[in-house]
Amino acid sequence: MKFVEIKKRNPLLIDKLLAVWESSVKTTHLFLSDDEINNIKRYVPQALKDVPVLIVAEDENGNPAGFMGIAGEILEMLFVANENRGQGTGKQLLQYGIENYSVNKLAVNEQNPLARGFYEHMGFTIYKRTELDEQGNPYPLLYMKKE
Repeated sequence: MKFVEIKKRNPLLIDKLLAVWESSVKTTHLFLSDDEINNIKRYVPQALKDVPVLIVAEDENGNPAGFMGIAGEILEMLFVANENRGQGTGKQLLQYGIENYSVNKLAVNEQNPLARGFYEHMGFTIYKRTELDEQGNPYPLLYMKKE
């Protein structure tokens, strides 16, 4: 797996990352309906363009297997394509973020127990909970930090 920091975020790359995002979300965010996923999907390209640091994990063919976005020391997003799940991609991405960008905080949907367990396994603990997500939707968030 190769990690690439993306400076120039062209439309083709954004489309590929959007496909990774959708593949990941449909597998892990079982609390969201298809309509909710499609609604959120409209905002993802702008988030990918705006996040200060965007790291893409590329497979041996140069295709995105996963990606993460970082702002300061906060992990803003981490998604792994469904076909790449369980192969260490997310763990490698997060370790890369911790080692190279001092990532030490994140928020995760409470209704996504697999992600919560993954972050706990990686040394993050919950320090705050909110009833609503950052867009004001009724998806509780757990805020986690690395000890």
